[in-house]
Amino acid sequence: MWRLGHAAAVRRASPRSGLGARPSGMPPSLRLDRGPAMPRRRFLIALIALCASAGIARPAAADEIPVKSASLAIDEGELLLSAEFDVSLTPALEQALDKGVALYFTIEFELSRTRAFWFPQKQAEWSITYRVSYSALTRQYRVASGPLGQAFESLDDVERFIGHVASRPVAEAGELVKGASYEAAVRMKLDVNQLPKPFQVNALASREWQLASDWHRFSFTPT
Repeated sequence: MWRLGHAAAVRRASPRSGLGARPSGMPPSLRLDRGPAMPRRRFLIALIALCASAGIARPAAADEIPVKSASLAIDEGELLLSAEFDVSLTPALEQALDKGVALYFTIEFELSRTRAFWFPQKQAEWSITYRVSYSALTRQYRVASGPLGQAFESLDDVERFIGHVASRPVAEAGELVKGASYEAAVRMKLDVNQLPKPFQVNALASREWQLASDWHRFSFTPT
């Protein structure tokens, strides 16, 4: 009896040791050492899900600019690109134009020669950027590329103009190998990096501030 009672007394008097101990007065909500610990992987997954629900995990997906057609032709020693994009500005971009914010749209083109058992070899690249603006004084839109510009009465006319590529020289035909296989790619996008800083932040959070097409790829063989 004495041994059993003595052992029980020792157990009651011994302080808790190791990670199980907590200072007196610490709220239970702050005790990170009690109960089963959440595995690190589950914690990271939960954190990513929380960020995604708050809209800060990744930039919003861009609205699409459909590519209606794209083709290449050789004429008078030049490789000519023709393409048609179905451009339609979002309401947020239209409002930005009305408030005097200029929008920059870029059309990019790449041409690569395909090679068996090796990586494609880039042959040519070309791009053009349009600056689209609106004047409340004249109630006209203006599209400029470099020093040249043109005025338009409606936004529909602007969208048709910047979405139309007609026989643009993109490479010298003499640099191409007749009968070889080439892969061409063309796309159009709103250059959000040229927006004013506050609008760049909007572009990260809202798809209405992003407008782009995927790369449209097609084959070409010079004859």
